[in-house]
Amino acid sequence: MARRALEASSSLSSRLLFSSTIAPLSKPNPSPLHDLIRHVQTLAYEEIQASPDKPFNRTAFVFHGLLGSGRNWRTFSRSLASELQKRSPENEWRMVLVDLRNHGRSAEIKGFEPPHNISNAAKDVANLVKSQNWTWPDVVIGHSMGGKVALDFANSCAHGDYGQSVVLPKQLWVLDSVPGDVNSDYGSDEVEKVLHTLKSLPSPLTSRKWVVDHMLSLGFSKALSEWIGSNLKKSGETVTWSFDLDAAIDMFTSYRETNYWPLLEHPPKGLEIAVVQAENSDRWQPNILQKLESLSKKGQISHEEGKVSFHVLPNAGHWVHVDNPKGLLEIMTPNFL
Repeated sequence: MARRALEASSSLSSRLLFSSTIAPLSKPNPSPLHDLIRHVQTLAYEEIQASPDKPFNRTAFVFHGLLGSGRNWRTFSRSLASELQKRSPENEWRMVLVDLRNHGRSAEIKGFEPPHNISNAAKDVANLVKSQNWTWPDVVIGHSMGGKVALDFANSCAHGDYGQSVVLPKQLWVLDSVPGDVNSDYGSDEVEKVLHTLKSLPSPLTSRKWVVDHMLSLGFSKALSEWIGSNLKKSGETVTWSFDLDAAIDMFTSYRETNYWPLLEHPPKGLEIAVVQAENSDRWQPNILQKLESLSKKGQISHEEGKVSFHVLPNAGHWVHVDNPKGLLEIMTPNFL
């Protein structure tokens, strides 16, 4: 999940595309950054580049967390694309911010069949690549639930589950996402409470303010309550969620139960899995941190497999891109592919 949608502070050109039809949202302004929003039959997504008139030669996919959307990562992705361009001007990175099934603008797209789980969310991304005739991504970045989608995507690529044309990513960034099954005593208990509360709300919902005030009255923090309210959209005289709540609950169950330790213990050759722990996050048990430290040391001496690297982001809770975006950039930029 992401605590709030991050909006750009600088003027940036933005266009909305439906298949091959282009409809400007606003008058384009001169800018060093460029982003596009698209709808396709598979998933909704947004593209960001540091230079609008320069062809890209590298691609990174970005996956949000539970109840979030790609737009939550818009500001950080722009900053990352800009920093990478400064570091390696010969490389032009395209950031693809994906709205996973049942979330964001993808929640408005019909045709996502159950089960609503991590594996099918990753398969949706593979279908997006194929439908657009794209090259496969060089890097995949996933936060929270999106981190497990990234792990499943790479695991399925390695096993050829998406067909013969698939190319394994060279790098994954797994941001504050526990690779194995998630203990409710470590971080997921609050999420369960949020989902239970949202499920119990009356229908229809009268206003965003009513929802925020109700969440506050139940003891949820102001930041969390306001972020929950930011996921509401106007529908006539009422408001509705920008996600499919029932399907999101199914995805959360899958997130808690899936286990990708075998992938980290034996990553395929050519793949680096970079795991970032937020220093103040409540999702990490001591034995998990010890295991990641051990795997990162193993990767330094093995030449037969890929490798795991482990990083700690200081002064940040679970919302890494909000709590300490500068620190996250300082970790990712020099270690990026």
